[in-house]
Amino acid sequence: MTTKTNASPLFIKSGQLLLLLLLTFFLSTAFAENTTQSEIDTAPVVVNGAVIFEVPGIRAYPARRRATEIADRIHALAADPRNDPAMIIHVDKPDLKRTSILLGDHHITDVFNFDAEVQGIDNRQITAEVFIYKIMEGIELYRYDRSPSKIKKNIMLALARTAVLFVLLVVLLWVFRRLHNLIERSFKRRTKKLEAKSMRIVQSQQLWRVMHALLVIIRAMLVLLLIYYFLTLVLNLFPWTRYISSRLLELALDPLRTMGISILDYLPSLFFLIILFLFTRYILKLTYSFFDAVNRQSLRLQRFEPEWAWPTYRIARIVIVIFAVVIAYPYIPGSNSEAFKGISLFLGVLLSLGSTSVIANVIAGYTMTYRRAFKVGDRVRIGETIGQVTEIRLLVTNLLSLKNEKIVMPNSTILNSEVINYTSLAKKEGLILHTSIGIGYEVPWRQVEAMLLEAAARTTGLSTDPSPFVLQKALTDFAVTYEINAYCKKVSDIPMMYSELHRNIQDVFNEHNVQIMTPNYVADTAEAKVVPPESWYAPPATKPEPESAPGD
Repeated sequence: MTTKTNASPLFIKSGQLLLLLLLTFFLSTAFAENTTQSEIDTAPVVVNGAVIFEVPGIRAYPARRRATEIADRIHALAADPRNDPAMIIHVDKPDLKRTSILLGDHHITDVFNFDAEVQGIDNRQITAEVFIYKIMEGIELYRYDRSPSKIKKNIMLALARTAVLFVLLVVLLWVFRRLHNLIERSFKRRTKKLEAKSMRIVQSQQLWRVMHALLVIIRAMLVLLLIYYFLTLVLNLFPWTRYISSRLLELALDPLRTMGISILDYLPSLFFLIILFLFTRYILKLTYSFFDAVNRQSLRLQRFEPEWAWPTYRIARIVIVIFAVVIAYPYIPGSNSEAFKGISLFLGVLLSLGSTSVIANVIAGYTMTYRRAFKVGDRVRIGETIGQVTEIRLLVTNLLSLKNEKIVMPNSTILNSEVINYTSLAKKEGLILHTSIGIGYEVPWRQVEAMLLEAAARTTGLSTDPSPFVLQKALTDFAVTYEINAYCKKVSDIPMMYSELHRNIQDVFNEHNVQIMTPNYVADTAEAKVVPPESWYAPPATKPEPESAPGD
């Protein structure tokens, strides 16, 4: 017997992605190590906006600092017209293993053996001669570019190039506007035919959005290219901005290169976060399956109610996610920076100050769930509000009142109020309906109790098992207070049963010519305060038709 196993496409794709990321990580690590080993700390000496040569540095005297100081000395010499660049010489000092470059009493720089190695020259003195030639050329260009005639000429040339750029941009935008309209008409005409043939599977509007986006991207790239070329030409005219002109593309690409290197360096942490995400997701699915089984009662836990399943699952989910975030936090980009920590602290303070009532309602909602005070469908009384529970949310509970009003109550209010549940025991043991009346001492209490039991027996919905019973609650000054108690199991009909019970009490007492003395009275009336049967259906009331006997 053989078993055929089908690999999941998602699993295969995940494995391929993991292999690709691992390969990228190891290649980037090897590349970074090779680059680190071959890099030498050098910095350009920039004179008059152009690089004349590069110099290395050491840990005590970095290359950038050395190059800046050399450039400052050359600029100072060039700014003074009394200094003749032809008088620059070099003096070799074998005992100090260096060659000094001088202009009169002014020291420009020293040339060491490692300077020659960086320039690819074996001789230190030849390197010094190359440096002297570059310095002389830089000084002459410095003075020429700052002459009034040259500056005036460059200003006029910059204005002319600016005008040309403006004209080119206007023409480019006009051409693209015409091209856009032309392509739109032709494209929409053809895509509508394609849409009709494909039974609207291909949407012409969506295809045009893609084409429109491509045109916008091409136009933006051409505009940026023109602006870049213009800036390069204009900035190169002036010595103060010439160095920026030569590095303009580099300045634009450096952020992209930095981001790329940062992404490569971040790959190990990214792997960890991906694995942590997949593991957390799997744990959440297992947790969901477990509590779903508890909710469906296919898995039973001792002393754990099924309605507790989803609230407990939400708590477990929050705990799992918080635990995963705590583990992932050190691997999040920038998590160790002071700015990230400050923002996290600020958001935490805002959350703690602004969500006090929200947290209180959430805690109250879970507390009510585990208290089992009520559930959806129960008829409850909360404070002075009576209604049926229609929905229990994390923050509020919705009730439907007896007058068909929707009532939204915060869970914190319910937690601090007295809750009376009319439904929880009604179906099993029954809910006791009760009402009180006052009857004079001259009426035998046995007769009163019998009449009250008769009224309860006539009331639809009241149970006969257990039987109704009467309590004498008080012996007041003028009357005895009797209370009729009867069981019912249909909570939704309580108002109607109360109304019918009160009507039946009046009928029974009228039939037996007994006055109801509630609440009290001062003296006996000349006539009994009862309604004779012939007056029960006085207008506008109508007397019901007598029911026919069976078989008539």
